[in-house]
Amino acid sequence: MKNACYTVSITPENAGIASDILSENTGISKARIKDAMNKGAVWLKRAKGPRRRLRRAKTSVITGDTLELYYDEKILALSPENAVCVADNDHYSVWYKPAGLLTQGTNYGDHISVLRQAERFFSPRRGVFLVHRLDREAKGLVLIAHSKNAAAKLSGLFRQGLVEKHYRVEVLGALSGKAHGVIDRPLDGKGALTTYEVHSYNPETNTTVLDVEIKTGRLHQIRRHLSMIGFPVMGDPRYGRGNRNTKGMMLEAVSLAFICPLLHEKVVFTREHFLREIVKVDG
Repeated sequence: MKNACYTVSITPENAGIASDILSENTGISKARIKDAMNKGAVWLKRAKGPRRRLRRAKTSVITGDTLELYYDEKILALSPENAVCVADNDHYSVWYKPAGLLTQGTNYGDHISVLRQAERFFSPRRGVFLVHRLDREAKGLVLIAHSKNAAAKLSGLFRQGLVEKHYRVEVLGALSGKAHGVIDRPLDGKGALTTYEVHSYNPETNTTVLDVEIKTGRLHQIRRHLSMIGFPVMGDPRYGRGNRNTKGMMLEAVSLAFICPLLHEKVVFTREHFLREIVKVDG
C-alpha cells in the first residue's frame, strides 16, 4: 500500500481508541498509524468544533466523531532539512526556510512544513499562525505569527502590499542589457506587478542573477512573470524550458521589511540574520 484516504464514522459499536480503530479499519499496523498521527496525517472531526489534526494515538473517540487518515508512504518517509529561526520578537518570528520544505502542511501531513517545525520549536510556549507562503521549491525568509491578533494584522499588511519583499533569482538568458525592468501582467485575472534589477550575468552558463521585488502576492508570481517574458527561473520544475539544473530552483526570499503594526516601528529582516544564526550554531 502506497497511498490511500480513509474515513471512519464512529458509532456506538466501534467507539474506542483512535489508533486501534484506524488500524482495524485500514489494515495498517498500529506502529504505522501512530507514525502517521505524529506526522499530522490523521484528522478528527467532532459534532461541535473545527476539524483538527489528531496526534495522540490513545485519544478516545465517541459516537458522532469522524476519523480521517491520509496515508502516503512517500510523504511520511520524507525527512526534510530543518528551518532556522533567525529572529523572534514574541509577537512573531522569522524563519529561513530551506528548499523542499513546505510553508504549511497538507492533509497528508505537516512534518515537512516550517509551520510545524516552528510549533515544535516553541511548544508549549505559544501558538503558530500562518501569515504568508513561500513556494516549496524556493528558499528564504518566512514570517510566522504567534497570536491570532498578530496574524490578522500582519496578514493585512501582505494583502495591502505594505510589505517590501525582495528576492534573489537566477534566470536563463541574458538580461544584462537591461539594468532594470517592470513586469505588469495580470495573473489569474488579477493585477500583478514585479520589478527587477540586474545583479550580474554569467556568459558561460548564459544565466542572469536578478534582484526582484514583488508588489503583489499572486501564486508563483515571480516564476510565472519571468517565464512570460522569456527568462525562466533556473531549476523551476514547472515554468519554462531549457532551465533545468542540478542545484534546485534558484529563487531565494532575501529580505522582508514593513512598519510593524505591533511595535509601531519599521523592521527589516534579511538573509544576513540567517547567516549569523548559522555561525552561532557552527561556533
